[in-house]
This record gives sequence, C-alpha cells and structure tokens, in this order.
Amino acid sequence: MSPELANLILTGVGETLYMVIVSTLVAYLLGVPLGVILYVTDSKGIRPNRLVNLTVGIVVNVLRSIPFLILLVMILPFTRLVVGTTIGSTATIVPLVVAAAPYVARMVESSLKEVDAGVLEAARAMGSSVFQMIVRVVLPEARPSLLLGAAISLATILGYSAMAGFVGGGGLGAIAVNYGYYRYQFDVMLITVVLLVIIVQIFQEGGLALVRKTDKRLR
Repeated sequence: MSPELANLILTGVGETLYMVIVSTLVAYLLGVPLGVILYVTDSKGIRPNRLVNLTVGIVVNVLRSIPFLILLVMILPFTRLVVGTTIGSTATIVPLVVAAAPYVARMVESSLKEVDAGVLEAARAMGSSVFQMIVRVVLPEARPSLLLGAAISLATILGYSAMAGFVGGGGLGAIAVNYGYYRYQFDVMLITVVLLVIIVQIFQEGGLALVRKTDKRLR
C-alpha cells in the first residue's frame, strides 16, 4: 500500500468515526425523549394518551419508512440550511441524525417495555411522579437493554454513513465508491469493507461488554 493510499484510508477512518459518533450522540438526544414519550403514552404505559402516542408514532414510522439514500437527497435543502453545504462528512451528519433518531426512538421504547411491571407498581405505590418513575426506575432498570440497543444503532448508522458516499459524503464509504466503484480498484474497496467490518465488531463487542457489566441478572 502506497503512503498516499494509507493516508487516504486513515483519513477515511477518522471521518467515518466522526460521522458515526456525532450523529449517534445527537440521534440519542432526540430519540430518547421520543422513545420515552412513546412508552409513557402507550395504552399500557404509565400515562396513556392515544392522541400523543399516535401523533409521535406516525412521525417516527414515516421517517423510518423512507430509504436512507432517498431521505438523504430529499432533505438536501435542509442540510444546506443547517451546515451550509451538502458535501462532506459534516453535511452527512444531518441526514444521519434524521434517519437514526426515529430508529433510536423505537429501540428505546422497546427497551423500556422490558422493565418488570412489578417494579413500576412498587414505585407508583410509594407516590413517585411520572418523571421520577422514568428517571429513577425505568431508565436504570432498562440500562442493559439500552446499551445493547446503542451498539446496534451504532452499527446501523455506520451502514448509513457508508451509503452516503454515493452522494458526496465523506469517510470510508466515499473511498469505496470513488476508488473501488468508479475507478475499479477492487483492492481499495476490499480494504474499506474490512475496516468497516472491524469497526462494527468493535462497537458490538464494546456494547456487549458494557451490558455484561451493568446487567444484574448476569452477576
């Protein structure tokens, strides 16, 4: 491997990690509250509210239903409005967040629904408010499942970031497209694929390690 190619690959890894980590953090800042709202307002939730649950659920489902490449192109004006450009790793973060936040919301909702109803009844019997039940009971009890969901979300967002290479996104996806696809340099494409697989495995194993440390059932 030439020094130029090695430097290109190293830059691509850095851009990929930057896009995935930042977009995941922002997606969780938006997705966790949405997931909590879906959980709380569900028909079997702490404070059922069909109108709120239906409204939030429709928005989440619609955004989740749009293929990422189509969503990426569709919101180009919004991306340009937010970051001033539609090309590069920073611009890719915007559609990544829009695509990932609804996915995270459903992951969070699913994790919260795994909490034992008996624990909630005990908290309610002690006079806890809805906010206290969520912050002090539900979220701590669901921590292992939430961490596992975060690892899965990271891998999913990484896949999205690779697809963004087709429309000017940065990272390993752009390298695979520009060199492996357009220039028929199969060795470059193979290297990027191997690196993407390695990054996914690191995220997954890190998430599983955190789950094992926080899950009381495994102690």
